[in-house]
Amino acid sequence: MKVTVLVGGVGGARFLQGLKELLGGGGDITAIVNVGDDVWMHGLRICPDLDTCMYTLGGGIDTDRGWGRIAETWHARDELAAYGADPDWFGLGDRDIATHLIRSRMLRTGYPLSAVTEALCNRWQPGVRLLPVSDDRSETHVVVTDPDDESGESQRAIHFQEWWVRYRARIPTHSFAHIGAEQASPASGVLDAIADADAVILAPSNPVVSVGAILAVPGIRSALRTTKAKVVGLSPVVDGRPLRGMADECLSVIGVETTAEAVGKYYGARTDTGILDSWMIHSTDTAEIPGVDVLSVPLLMTDPATTAEMAAVALRSAGLAL
Repeated sequence: MKVTVLVGGVGGARFLQGLKELLGGGGDITAIVNVGDDVWMHGLRICPDLDTCMYTLGGGIDTDRGWGRIAETWHARDELAAYGADPDWFGLGDRDIATHLIRSRMLRTGYPLSAVTEALCNRWQPGVRLLPVSDDRSETHVVVTDPDDESGESQRAIHFQEWWVRYRARIPTHSFAHIGAEQASPASGVLDAIADADAVILAPSNPVVSVGAILAVPGIRSALRTTKAKVVGLSPVVDGRPLRGMADECLSVIGVETTAEAVGKYYGARTDTGILDSWMIHSTDTAEIPGVDVLSVPLLMTDPATTAEMAAVALRSAGLAL
């Protein structure tokens, strides 16, 4: 059974955990991971979503925070602050820095991000093939009212990390831009993973800056529309609130309501011009999406076993027998 999942960070990683538990050794799982959050910081290439998936599936994640390494220390961060090194709003843990050092060295010697990710996974053994959606730069930037302009009249674009980590999305925001996406190509194996899958799943990740950033890479949307597999999406919104993160802030910027129905309509039906065959919503929500089979099931990922039950529903809705 070949299952391909489009994922972002924490929510996507937790869904992969449940899917892995469900299939055990009886499934071939490929995760196509968002790279829109990736950024150069202090000379290091940081890939938050790839690392969150790798650490989570490999048993190294800090489960309380949901990101970063367990038993982390922060000596390098404190020393950088003592030097007054910018940016001072983004903290790198000592254990995490080791991952970024290896990645950055390999990238500088010419290895593509997909090969670097495979090498890093040799240590963690996530049990899932992690593929960055692209080896090329495709970063999410955010157009905001310039925080340094006291008049409030000018706008500028900042990296998504600065918008979320530094400003917590609490500054006037106008739009998102996927810088480099138009020139990017899917990484080796990405289109095949979609075309050859028995089921394709959109994890309950942020529809704008996680799944949306994946869809911004040319070729991904058309691959989803033409695959023989059913495409099943899981709502990241429950009772009008995101399961995790700031999907509500992102959706409001693009004029989409924070409801399971609105997000499903945003993705749209494959029978029309969208990408969905089925849409899973939480049992307390309702949705009507023309051309899409809507399934109402519990969607709270409280533990891997519960998440495995969600994944089972997704696979059955894709026509697979478990």
